[in-house]
Amino acid sequence: MGSSTTLIPSIDLVHRVLEAEASYTLSRLKILEQLPGNPIGVAYRRIGEAGLAMMARHLPSPSFNSARGLRAVDVHELRPLVEWYRDGGVSGRFEMVPGDYGAALGQELGRLGYYQSEFHVAMYGVPDQSPAVETNVEVDLVTSPAMMEEYLDAYVRGWGIPEPHHDRFKANVRPWLGQPGWSLYVGRIDGKAAAAAILYVDRGVAYLADATTDPAFRGRGFHAALLARRLRDADGAGADLACSGAAFLSTSHRNMERVGLRVLFTRAIWTPFPKPALPV
Repeated sequence: MGSSTTLIPSIDLVHRVLEAEASYTLSRLKILEQLPGNPIGVAYRRIGEAGLAMMARHLPSPSFNSARGLRAVDVHELRPLVEWYRDGGVSGRFEMVPGDYGAALGQELGRLGYYQSEFHVAMYGVPDQSPAVETNVEVDLVTSPAMMEEYLDAYVRGWGIPEPHHDRFKANVRPWLGQPGWSLYVGRIDGKAAAAAILYVDRGVAYLADATTDPAFRGRGFHAALLARRLRDADGAGADLACSGAAFLSTSHRNMERVGLRVLFTRAIWTPFPKPALPV
């Protein structure tokens, strides 16, 4: 793979990655917003120069109920955002990244009842036609409604979506097929569709999103194969930067390192203090 050393870490790269992540997540929310009556309760608002706060009142997904892209000068926006989330009936979370973070942000979040609860790494590299991966997994681009059903079956199994919700979830997200900038992939072994992933390309940045594998098929190279195929297609689409995210030192993180992606930054996730079980 093209070495990420040709892309020296910079605040410009950090901002490009953040913009791609936000663009992808917002595009997903807008698809849900278009459902008749907005049953998911989608809302979003821009903050300052680059911040974006998103809400999905009836969908307990952390990424859909988060504020990101905030900068040190946006400290005065925190209280209104906390109130916005509370008025919407969701806790909300705040994602802070090196380069844009200022101590006043953390101090204000602490005052408002939030604490840093976890880390999440952002990976980056140069798209390439030959990422190093050895696997017998076949990866196909989803190009038809029939393939979309295979994709959705693998997706719901991989993400552990409860079976009673399968039909509604699939109906809500079938519009993913054919969205501008989106490419959907299904991974197969011995003809069995068992994994799914998304490539989202926007303004020269390729975001490798939402890869998942049916638990019954994990450990057989699906994630690595999906990464490699998307990196090749990102190069073919003219992207000059590829990025993704993972829990620190997770299997996904290590697989990304194996195909040549490297850590660009580690974000801090701030969530509300849990209510104490006993008075303190």
